[in-house]
Amino acid sequence: MSIENLRLAVLIDGDNAPRDCLKGIMEEIAIYGTPMIKRIYGDWASHGLSTWKNTLLENAVTPKQQFAYTTGKNATDSAMIIDAMDILYTGKADGFVLVSSDSDFTPLAIRLRESGMYVIGIGEEKTPKAFVQACDKFIRVEVIRDKYKKPAKAAAKKTASARKTASSKAADKAPAKAAAKKSAAPAPAAPEKPPVPEDIISLIADSVADLADDDGWIDMSNLGNLIIKKQPDFDPRTYGFGKLSNMLKNLDRFELQVRETSDPNVRPMYVRDVEA
Repeated sequence: MSIENLRLAVLIDGDNAPRDCLKGIMEEIAIYGTPMIKRIYGDWASHGLSTWKNTLLENAVTPKQQFAYTTGKNATDSAMIIDAMDILYTGKADGFVLVSSDSDFTPLAIRLRESGMYVIGIGEEKTPKAFVQACDKFIRVEVIRDKYKKPAKAAAKKTASARKTASSKAADKAPAKAAAKKSAAPAPAAPEKPPVPEDIISLIADSVADLADDDGWIDMSNLGNLIIKKQPDFDPRTYGFGKLSNMLKNLDRFELQVRETSDPNVRPMYVRDVEA
């Protein structure tokens, strides 16, 4: 079964998950499979979790009540872990999505992977490395926020443009000279992409070397899979690129080559380290 067809159990730690981008998180999860189970755990009698209500209804996520029996202790973790094991043994899922920035779920991620489950972690930048490395794939919440804010920004820009057009029509009698001056205003410069760190470039170069053929070439898809295995939280979007191929095109160290096959619709891309 391919990753895209996985039946996923999405388990959310209500005490350590961001509530401002749950919709974006669910849309991101859909890339990897179908969320058959969507549950969030917390003490819903506490004031701190009361603002989740509308977000959960909009995304069809089921809240699971877990009272905090002792002050300062997180009972949510235990409830979520028990549920995960119950789901594992029922065989209703092919993979799990653990949404939390808490390292306490590291043993759970390891145990699920030992049972053949594909484990995706979703958490904030502060997530401890132990939990990140315990997952097959780890996605930063900050990346998801940036990705799913863009459509909203585009819609706002479109609305502003429409208002501007309407206002312009109302001002048709304004001097032509003023209109010409306005149209000549320079366009705002595009924001610069953050530089790719040297350790990430080294990670890519080492991965190319690991699987390259005698001529130094490696299939792009194989390269991407190996990088994720080595560093689960690797994501080109962190550095301003939508895809790994776009990222490599902007790095002088790597050469890309598109190859023809007997199927005109299949044109695999290969990568080579020119400094190797």
